[in-house]
Amino acid sequence: QVQLVESGGGLVQVGGSLRLSCAAPESIAGINTMAWYRQAPGTQRDLVATISRGDETNYADSVKGRFTISRDNAKNTVYLQMNSLKPEDEAVYYCYMKRTAGWSTREYWGQGLRVTVSS
Repeated sequence: QVQLVESGGGLVQVGGSLRLSCAAPESIAGINTMAWYRQAPGTQRDLVATISRGDETNYADSVKGRFTISRDNAKNTVYLQMNSLKPEDEAVYYCYMKRTAGWSTREYWGQGLRVTVSS
């Protein structure tokens, strides 16, 4: 089973920044949607941001103006730049990718990155 490889999580102080990265194998071509989700303890997994192959982006209201999602199609990589971090941003962050070709849709998930925000 193909799994995405995430990096960049860790401990950061309130107001600090982190950059998450997530890469898919180069053998997976034509990835359409890339996204980041997060899940805090005891809560459901929520969508943080999405980016289309054409670089259209959408953000959860809670992160607008602070987080930026971007992608490098040549590297099959998606990034999440997180600035002005707040305690409520603390969660496990998962990257997600979807590839649609004709009638076939494949979805891929990262293993999860823990982001801890200390006050």
